Amino acid sequence: MNRLDEKAAEGRGPGAAAPPARPDERLLKRSPLRRLLGRPELGSVVGVVAVFLVFAVVADSFLRVSSLSTVLYAASVMGIMAVPVALLMIGGEFDLSAGVLVTSSALCSAMLSYQMSANVWVGVGVSLLVTLAIAFFNGCLLTRTNLPSFIITLGTFLMLTGLNLGLTKLISGTVSTKSIADMDGFGSAKELFASSFTVGGVGFKVTILWWLGLVAVATWILLRTRVGNWIFAVGGNKDVARAVGVPVARTKIGLYLGVAFGAWVSGQHLLFSYEVVQSGEGVGNELIYIIAAVIGGCLITGGHGSPVGAAVGALLFGVVSKGIVFAEWNPDWFKFFLGAMLLLATLLNHWVRKRAEATA
Repeated sequence: MNRLDEKAAEGRGPGAAAPPARPDERLLKRSPLRRLLGRPELGSVVGVVAVFLVFAVVADSFLRVSSLSTVLYAASVMGIMAVPVALLMIGGEFDLSAGVLVTSSALCSAMLSYQMSANVWVGVGVSLLVTLAIAFFNGCLLTRTNLPSFIITLGTFLMLTGLNLGLTKLISGTVSTKSIADMDGFGSAKELFASSFTVGGVGFKVTILWWLGLVAVATWILLRTRVGNWIFAVGGNKDVARAVGVPVARTKIGLYLGVAFGAWVSGQHLLFSYEVVQSGEGVGNELIYIIAAVIGGCLITGGHGSPVGAAVGALLFGVVSKGIVFAEWNPDWFKFFLGAMLLLATLLNHWVRKRAEATA
């Protein structure tokens, strides 16, 4: 009996019956329905199925395999970033510079390779280091100052936006980079970041494999490793997590580095798909990454969510963006539908969580 139990026994007095022991909730068995209701990605799955059925009815060409390939490509481009952004949000932080960081990564690879007349893999490697350094700066500034990540990454967003434009015009003389398609190593780099593969006579982009690979790795980290426990802990309450020995600073910096890796992959895909990069690209995409994560069940306050949910949120983006095209609707309505999906998925996730808590 510990001290708290002894004091409680003294307060009851002699002969008082001890209250029944409260069972450990971790040992309680839950029904499959309760476990399903507790899944953070449930709302996004319901949303994707509903929207998919709508477009399957109104657009005859939507169910073609080639059309589904286009949907998966659009989803994968956003999903590569949505997955690490989701992990960061589970850890309780944001990164508003994620969208322009993708462009910064591509610009670094293109301009460095072109100006040095080097093998493009040199530019690709240096770009990875630069991208990770920017994320390390964000993470260190966050953990050293305790300023909100919203403020820190908003500042980084503005700095990178200006840097992308300023350096590109200074070096290239225009707002876009020079083509590097004829340089050594371009073909092999394109195979890794921007190639296609064929399944059943239908072409699929390699970004789909990157996307699925990142989902698998992120899910394994979150659910099967000690680092995953740390991420949930710092997102739930960083002070309590620090008190029980969780390396809060290292965990948050690592999450920013994960976002940087996703930005690097996305940036290289952008470069090797189009051979040139426009310096103004990427602005606003950070909101879509966050939307995908929130639709997938991530809480704005942190401590809850899943990479699978973020992937489903990105899939919803792909279904809506391409479904509107196949249905021949006015694409001006795309942002409206995206916002509506965000609100509906958030409300559904909130309702599901309340029901799960009530039946636990």
